[in-house]
Amino acid sequence: MTTTNKPNRLAREKSPYLLQHAYNPVDWFPWSEEAFEKAQQENKPVFLSIGYSTCHWCHVMERESFEDPEVAELLNRHFVAIKVDREERPDVDHLYMAACQALTGQGGWPLTVFLTPEKEPFYAGTYFPKRSRYGRPGLMELLTRVAQLWEKGADRVKDAGRHLTGQIGEALGRAAQGEVDAGTLTRAFEQLLASYDHTFGGFGHAPKFPRPHDLLFLLRYGVRSGRREAFDMVQGTLEGMRRGGIWDHVGFGFARYSTDRRWLIPHFEKMLYDNALLVLTYLEAYQALGDQRWAQTAREIVTYVRREMTDPGGGFYSAEDADSEGEEGKFYVWTPQEITEAVGPEDGEVLCRYFGVTEEGNFEGGRSVLNEIDTDVDLLARELGMTPEEIDRKVRRGLEILHSVRDRRVHPHKDDKILTAWNGLMIAALARGARVLGDADYLVSARRAAEWLWRTLRQGDGRLLARYRDGEAGILGYLDDYAFYIWGLLELYQADGDVAWLRRAIRLAQDVRTLFWDEKEGGCFLTGSDAEALWSRPKTAEDGALPSGNSVLALDLLWLGRLTGDPAWERWAEAQLRAFAGAVSRYPAGYTFFLTAWDFALGPSEEIVVAEPMRNEEGSSGEGFPGVPQAQGSLAAARWPAEVRRLYLPRALWVVRPDGAEGDRVSEVLPWVSGHRSKGGETQVYICRGNACERPLPWGHAVARLQSIGSGFVDE
Repeated sequence: MTTTNKPNRLAREKSPYLLQHAYNPVDWFPWSEEAFEKAQQENKPVFLSIGYSTCHWCHVMERESFEDPEVAELLNRHFVAIKVDREERPDVDHLYMAACQALTGQGGWPLTVFLTPEKEPFYAGTYFPKRSRYGRPGLMELLTRVAQLWEKGADRVKDAGRHLTGQIGEALGRAAQGEVDAGTLTRAFEQLLASYDHTFGGFGHAPKFPRPHDLLFLLRYGVRSGRREAFDMVQGTLEGMRRGGIWDHVGFGFARYSTDRRWLIPHFEKMLYDNALLVLTYLEAYQALGDQRWAQTAREIVTYVRREMTDPGGGFYSAEDADSEGEEGKFYVWTPQEITEAVGPEDGEVLCRYFGVTEEGNFEGGRSVLNEIDTDVDLLARELGMTPEEIDRKVRRGLEILHSVRDRRVHPHKDDKILTAWNGLMIAALARGARVLGDADYLVSARRAAEWLWRTLRQGDGRLLARYRDGEAGILGYLDDYAFYIWGLLELYQADGDVAWLRRAIRLAQDVRTLFWDEKEGGCFLTGSDAEALWSRPKTAEDGALPSGNSVLALDLLWLGRLTGDPAWERWAEAQLRAFAGAVSRYPAGYTFFLTAWDFALGPSEEIVVAEPMRNEEGSSGEGFPGVPQAQGSLAAARWPAEVRRLYLPRALWVVRPDGAEGDRVSEVLPWVSGHRSKGGETQVYICRGNACERPLPWGHAVARLQSIGSGFVDE
């Protein structure tokens, strides 16, 4: 991606996306006061380009335009050009995406915005080809027109920018207060049902996104309402995704989205946050629906993340690109000849027919994306004169061989920056996986990542940072960084019972109150009070590709209130929920994770205290890092009956209180459990609801009681 050996200013940055543009002939600046001072001194408009390193159309626009000397000459002469990695600066991205949507009615990446030297937008779009085509204006023509417009009337352009920022800036910084009730949950369900694809699963048509927070909401709504359709939508969506090409059948993990309604052809990039949230979704679906395939899918996603996306220090990388060798999907697609050469003619025929690989192909150039959309194993077995079990063995063996062959191909670019927010999601997923599946190795990975973040991505004063790469931690943490990391710590506490995680979650939540909370209108801003001041300080609870930080924080606060017994946390949670309830009530389906928090608040919820006999405390820190990664001994859930781990209790919180000194440390933070003890060397389970606990039960009796509480549609 280079056209000159002379680096520009981006060569000094850490972002993989900015470094991809470090040798463009465009005189790029990173987002900085230096850039805007230059624009003011030279009276030039600013050309702002926002993207991320695994964005396919960002690569296309770079190849067509930013590597082109003709485009670079025009940009350098008339503009100050700024590049921004949206994953490093979600605050900048949020503001200018809102401006683009206000100006054009749509948005996406690459995001292209023209600004005044005062940072105010006056024109915006997304991808522009170099020359006009297919009704889309070309960048050369656009740059020329904007330069002429600025030269003829810069003051009028600035007035337009001020007017636009005045209109949208106030709206971005406000929350609409109100009340949410159970009827709002029903309206969200009905809106999702209206957009549900009954043939292929998922919502809407194409492109089709996984939307895991919608599915997590539907599982809870199904429990609350008894509406079988809620569970059916989850099952149909997870089935369609798992059989489709959006799932990597060879190396595991989900791609970002499907370009078609059938989940067949993916946009091949893989994001850490999608896969973390889908681990949680498949785990909950396994519990609620009793489908062992969903437990296996969760395991396979974790296998992918641990194998391909884990830094040696313990953190998790951000994404893998869609492109390799300049072609989208090249790493992932196959021809019949390639498969036959890898596994032999007999097994090759089985794999090609099983995964829909044909001479014509379902992708570009006669190549195919592996999928099981039309696969009928029994029919295939009859046609080939085999048993279904033989087909299954050949497919499993063949996929292992294909993985080995594919691993020798040129791999897609990996964005190896480590983002606090996305790592928080992965910690939550791993900790939940450890608890639900009883896999202690998942706990090891979650603990390592959580401790690595705590040591590496905080300033000396404890201020959380957002990004680590190449030996440098930087950028003040955003609300999402705090909310998602707190979520991970609370899941981790419920998995291993080490109260140090809970203490850390409390400290971070206290910092959120200081840095992000709007004392006047309620709700939290995206940026801290110590962050760079932009023309608006946005605040929202609306979900996008990820659940919003405000929605996750609401659930965090509710959990902290129930776990600690401190009503101050729940009062804050109630204020947080009220702050956005007016906006939520207008279109509930756009706020499904917020409604997940609201579902918990409506209750009934349970606190389940597992009072264990004194055990070997090696590996439990009490206050510091559980130093040497412990396995089975540290995983509390590994000592629970398997029937309990499989229960779907979406509003339950788990507290482990061992006898002895470790239990005393738990009671310091959770004083309400101080009297909960084991009996006669046997674990006792206390099931608590509404500030009252039932009489303690040994596991043998507790299982039946918990099963009477647990919900879902499990096919026995």
